[in-house]
Amino acid sequence: MTECTSLQFVSPFAFEAMQKVDVVRLASLSDPELRLLLPCLVRMALCAPADQSQSWAQDKKLILRLLSGVEAVNSIVALLSVDFHALEQDASKEQQLRHKLGGGSGESILVSQLQHGLTLEFEHSDSPRRLRLVLSELLAIMNKVSESSGEFFFKSSELFESPVYLEEAADVLCILQAVCRGLIKNGERQDEESLGGRRRTDALRFLCKMNPSQALKVRGMVVEECHLPGLGVALTLDHTKNEASEDGVSDLVCFVSGLLLGTNAKVRTWFGTFIRNGQQRKETSSSVLWQMRRQLLLELMGILPTVRSTRIVEEADVEMEPNVSVYSGLKEEHVVKASALLRLYCALMGIAGLKPTEEEAEQLLQLMTSRPPATPAGVRFVSLSFCMLLAFSTLVSTPEQEQLMVVWLSWMIKEEAYFESTSGVSASFGEMLLLVAMYFHSNQLSAIIDLVCSTLGMKIVIKPSSLSRMKTIFTQEIFTEQDWIYRQLCETSTPLHPQLLPLIDVYINSVLTPASKSNPEATNQPVTEQEILNIFQGVTGGDNLRLNQRFSITAQLLVLYYILSYEEALLANTKTLAAMQRKPKSYSSSLMDQIPIKFLIRQAQGLQQELGGLHSALLRLLATNYPHLCIVDDWICEEEITGTDALLRRMLLTNNAKNHSPKQLQEAFSAVPVSHTQVMQILEHLTLLSASELIPYAEVLTSNMNQLLNSGVPRRILQTVNKLWMVLNTVMPRRLWVMTVNALQPSIKFVRQQKYTQNDLMIDPLIVLRCDQRVYRCPPLMDITLHMLNGYLLASKAYLSAHLKETAEQDRPSQNNTIGLVGQTDGPEVTREELKNALLAAQDSAAVQILLEICLPTEEERAKGVNPDSSLRNVQSVITASSPNKGLEEGEDNLLCNLREVQCLICCLLHQMYIADPNIAKLVHFQGYPCELLPLTVAGIPSMHICLDFIPELIAQPELEKQIFAIQLLSHLCIQYALPKSLSVARLAVNVMGTLLTVLTQAKRYAFFMPTLPSLVSFCRAFPPLYEDIMSLLIQIGQVCASDVATQTRDIDPIITRLQQIKEKPSGWSGILKDPSYKNGSQDTRSMDPDVQLCHCIESTIIEIINMSVSGI
Repeated sequence: MTECTSLQFVSPFAFEAMQKVDVVRLASLSDPELRLLLPCLVRMALCAPADQSQSWAQDKKLILRLLSGVEAVNSIVALLSVDFHALEQDASKEQQLRHKLGGGSGESILVSQLQHGLTLEFEHSDSPRRLRLVLSELLAIMNKVSESSGEFFFKSSELFESPVYLEEAADVLCILQAVCRGLIKNGERQDEESLGGRRRTDALRFLCKMNPSQALKVRGMVVEECHLPGLGVALTLDHTKNEASEDGVSDLVCFVSGLLLGTNAKVRTWFGTFIRNGQQRKETSSSVLWQMRRQLLLELMGILPTVRSTRIVEEADVEMEPNVSVYSGLKEEHVVKASALLRLYCALMGIAGLKPTEEEAEQLLQLMTSRPPATPAGVRFVSLSFCMLLAFSTLVSTPEQEQLMVVWLSWMIKEEAYFESTSGVSASFGEMLLLVAMYFHSNQLSAIIDLVCSTLGMKIVIKPSSLSRMKTIFTQEIFTEQDWIYRQLCETSTPLHPQLLPLIDVYINSVLTPASKSNPEATNQPVTEQEILNIFQGVTGGDNLRLNQRFSITAQLLVLYYILSYEEALLANTKTLAAMQRKPKSYSSSLMDQIPIKFLIRQAQGLQQELGGLHSALLRLLATNYPHLCIVDDWICEEEITGTDALLRRMLLTNNAKNHSPKQLQEAFSAVPVSHTQVMQILEHLTLLSASELIPYAEVLTSNMNQLLNSGVPRRILQTVNKLWMVLNTVMPRRLWVMTVNALQPSIKFVRQQKYTQNDLMIDPLIVLRCDQRVYRCPPLMDITLHMLNGYLLASKAYLSAHLKETAEQDRPSQNNTIGLVGQTDGPEVTREELKNALLAAQDSAAVQILLEICLPTEEERAKGVNPDSSLRNVQSVITASSPNKGLEEGEDNLLCNLREVQCLICCLLHQMYIADPNIAKLVHFQGYPCELLPLTVAGIPSMHICLDFIPELIAQPELEKQIFAIQLLSHLCIQYALPKSLSVARLAVNVMGTLLTVLTQAKRYAFFMPTLPSLVSFCRAFPPLYEDIMSLLIQIGQVCASDVATQTRDIDPIITRLQQIKEKPSGWSGILKDPSYKNGSQDTRSMDPDVQLCHCIESTIIEIINMSVSGI
């Protein structure tokens, strides 16, 4: 059908007039156009109409009048006058015959043997025979088609190829009627690959041009049958050219996108094959694929910005208005169409395998790097463009194109916040940049591929190797500095994205670890200290806390997480960094001192739902690096401060309370020696303020603590100061501790007080106890001191552990130290870890010993008759004595009350230390302390029962003092904890005493048994089954003492005899032993001989045991 172009076809105007029987429009047709419609018009005029209306009768007359002047009408009338019933029967017989005999048979039922050629027979035949000739030729062709199994073949036909008889043959075909679906159903799957496919496409395309309204239906049949893809594209191109709209998405884009992105995999494969096969042939302008690509390119170029500057925006261009780019952007009405075109090209390249030409690649890159308006559609366009750059990095082939892409990505980073705030879309392309940056730094290329496919909405094959150049651009050109991460942290708001914390971790890793071994210097830089301080500006204190904060609490928490994680990672990788001879910068302690860590943690606790896992992650880092900020008592106190009671107190807050300034508080403290009323009133009002509102008063409060140690200061003021201090401790503990320690230093005339720093106190926590001695008898301030001591002991442990990790490279011993002399054995090497543990143990035990010493009465208190033993035993009496009693002197009352309260506070702290580390208890008791404190420690420290585990080891020590201390400690423990374990240890102690009796010299025997014999009374009181063993031991001791005093046998023998009688018949002696005159006068205490004194002590011990047993105790 190469000569089709010279043929006359029915125009759409003529077809529509014929279809609607518009007589007026038919009359306006030219003779050639009317000739093509004659078969239909003649049939319409001759057949009986279904419409019997008057209007149709008038139209029919007009049609007959129109046909009356055409000569060819007569031949068509003759054709319509044939007996079609007989013709149909003969055609059926002909079809059966040809099917039976085969297509090559020359026999025919419709026509007899032809005398001449087909054309001559057609010329000489009448109308009925002409119908039979054409029908016979058609049946022959149809039979040939059925035998070819659908394969295209070429058959010459003399009748149909003769231009002379073309009109008559066409008339006959119009009467016989052909159908479009048959052409499509029997068509090729790929029409442009064969002559038959191209002919079918041309034929159907001309038919659809004749009736454009049926073009889309024919296209639907093409897709349904998966045949003739070129026809579907050609019909779409014809339809697209007739569209009037230029701004909307064209039908061509919609049609091809639907084929490639639809859910029908068969259609997708069929059309993809059409694209691939079409590229293998040399494309010409007559190719449907070439026409489609050209049309798409024209549409793409039609929406590109007309004016585009290639000047790169520099940071120094401050004269430009913000958010205004020198690049002209997409028009708002073109953004949706641009997004559709990008997705279509992604599908063509990723699914159908289209290889873009240089022109297509250049125009696509121009479109992708254009800048849309800040609308939801613009956000979507930028996301699609970014993913297309990742998926098809081959579009960027020249340095100029690469620079264009880098500039566009930089614009994305800069404008992300503006787009998000203006468009109102929360999930903007900023999140995608965040994820891709994280995945590139962690080399998770598969995650990037999944993200790209998910955003584009199609599954395409992306090789990880194709992302290598983009990874280099991301990690070395765009995101080399910390600015982008820093800006992300600064601008983050709740709810927190779940990938933000992993991004921070990856960034920290990129600072410490090079991206590749070949380039050890390829690392990022950490955030500077000044940038960190800018984040916390307005939080570190001041009168208008929260009001002058520039950054949100979320940003501050994220930066805190970054700092803590960075320092932890730096310590964990110390050895690795030392091996690489790298030492990244660590943040200074002064920076950490200015960050209100505890305040931020409190804020995070109330935002746990919005912050996701940030709160728990911060708690973990805090417990590891700052254990002194995770004291359990602080959390309990914080719950009380932020609970319902605090809310009720704030309801009582008056304007007067809010108006008290720190200066007024200072003036009130200055007037304390004269009047307590004003300071008491201000302090009471301050208790109604929240913790953050109290921060401006912290310095005044701590600096005047030393004044509160003077005599005459009411207890209520001290307790209120303690309460306020504890509230401040929940938001600014570290700074508060330093100020308090410096304020409580002893005042020495002519000596300038040293100002300690946070670092000083962590290195030497015992500085806390070098305070004014009056603090030891001021329970409210002693409570504060003990709180700080506990915190700094914990801080010191963390500090030394961190220091050990920082200097880990020193753990490697030098070669000289490992080579010993010949024949000489090297001693065990003491590691730095062991030295650290020894230092911490010495530090803790020293603190415990100082605290125990504080529990002892001073010389002044002893002079006033304070007995620590009795005051420790009678708790209730002391409590009663502490209440106001006019009968007692005020000084003595305060002394007893304060001493008891301080002892209770110290015992509480020691209990916590022993529970946290039982080795401290063991070390302290192996060191020993005054035995007069044993009633206090055993009764006041609930965890003292753990001493039962190591008392056998303590008794086994060679030093006599430790053995004595162990037995005395055990005697108190047996009374406090009468357990089976205590019984076994007591029995061991009795046996050890019996053994020592046989080996000790006279002097040592006296030194050992004199302080330990009273302990035997406690053993019997706690465990009566030990009565026999203890009595035997006492008699044995007395006998040994008597045998050593030969010259005084006369004096000793009666005692021994009396002891034997007491042992054998204790009931007979009970009345005598209770007689006070016997106790006071029967013993000869004038003798200075140690053995004699020991014998009298034994007798007293036995008497006490008998009295106890007889009285039923």
